[in-house]
Amino acid sequence: MKLVNRVPGYILALLLFLPVTVNAEDVLRLSLEQALEIASKNNYSLKAARARVERAEARSIQAGRPYLPTVTLSETMVYTNDPAAAFTYKLRQGKIRQSDFDPAKLNNPDGIADFQLGLEVRQPILNIDADKGRLESRASRKSAEYQLERAGDNIAFEVKKTYFSLVLARNNLQAVKRSINTMRGHDREAEKAYKKGLINRSDRYSTAVRLAELKEQQMIIEDDIRTASDALRHMLRLEGETDIVPVDGLQSRGVSGALADDTPVSERADLKALEANSEAAGYRYEMVKAGSLPRVNAFLQTSLNDDFFPGLDEHSWTLGLNMSWTIYDGGRQPGREQEAKASELESRYAYEEARDRSRFEVRHALRSISTAKSRIAVAGNALKEAGLSLDYTGERYRSGMAMTFELLGREQAYTFAQMRLNKARYDLIVAESLLEYYTGG
Repeated sequence: MKLVNRVPGYILALLLFLPVTVNAEDVLRLSLEQALEIASKNNYSLKAARARVERAEARSIQAGRPYLPTVTLSETMVYTNDPAAAFTYKLRQGKIRQSDFDPAKLNNPDGIADFQLGLEVRQPILNIDADKGRLESRASRKSAEYQLERAGDNIAFEVKKTYFSLVLARNNLQAVKRSINTMRGHDREAEKAYKKGLINRSDRYSTAVRLAELKEQQMIIEDDIRTASDALRHMLRLEGETDIVPVDGLQSRGVSGALADDTPVSERADLKALEANSEAAGYRYEMVKAGSLPRVNAFLQTSLNDDFFPGLDEHSWTLGLNMSWTIYDGGRQPGREQEAKASELESRYAYEEARDRSRFEVRHALRSISTAKSRIAVAGNALKEAGLSLDYTGERYRSGMAMTFELLGREQAYTFAQMRLNKARYDLIVAESLLEYYTGG
């Protein structure tokens, strides 16, 4: 599931456009789909990933036009009596007279004001390292976009896992509460039997001990519910102490398509991000190498000069071509190239390692699914048999034909079987979500 690409329904959209704020006494009934949609809008990790994409886009805009000209408009005001400058400014203003060549005026000119309105255009002709930088910024932006997609996958998986851990805890709480109610009935019967002298003191208090164990277990599960609720509220950015009531149960949704151990995962977003990052590192290396090549830039400078603001009288222009080539920079260039090459190799190895590891991750998820399905079948049969055994032993206990420890053992086995089945169903859902996450589905 691509969390960042999901489109909310009109009902959920209303919820998303309003602040998700509820009072402490409120109860929020929440489906998994609603939880995923709220997380896609509110989760800070996704917002940070979107900000990284915007930053990469901004860098791409800056580096994406290496051969576009730079145009600068300027206004300069000067007042001077420097002999060379005064003569130059008069010349630019077109105010040179024969008398200005008098040596006395040339050597000791009066102060002159000059207002120059200038326009300068610089046009890159050959700038190979900037061109490589443009390609690097594009690859980096692509990597950031894939990282955003994978961040959505991460949040989706964590939301699913936390949501169903809350479902699991609530189901276990229901099982324990049912056992507590049943055990209270047995405890009352044991009290009556003890008063009649039908059972001894040990049997009488064994039911009370079991009841205390169940109450302790209830407190532990209630703490698990609070922990899961806190984690879910954090991921969804729900304020207050909202009582979240999940409406979905522990039903498997299955996985789409038939998957084998060698399922290709090259289309997974994080692998694409690593691949794009490796591509960007390659362009960075080429950019550093191109830094030792010459650069050629054309320029046009035009100006208007006058002795009054803004200076729109005499016009002059200069057109030229500039070539610069750093032949020696103190030996730093080889070091920069070595560093860039090492970064490229590191990025490439990271991609290859992650791609190989993904195959094992898929196999692990497939094994977990198979194991969980088998556990569900075993736990289902065990629960059925434990229920029949508990009913039979309960009837015998009420008729005085079964001992208290037999009843307690059957009740404990039945409760344990319920919780085992719940856990197996939860593990199947998590394993299916994990497979979806590992395959980028």
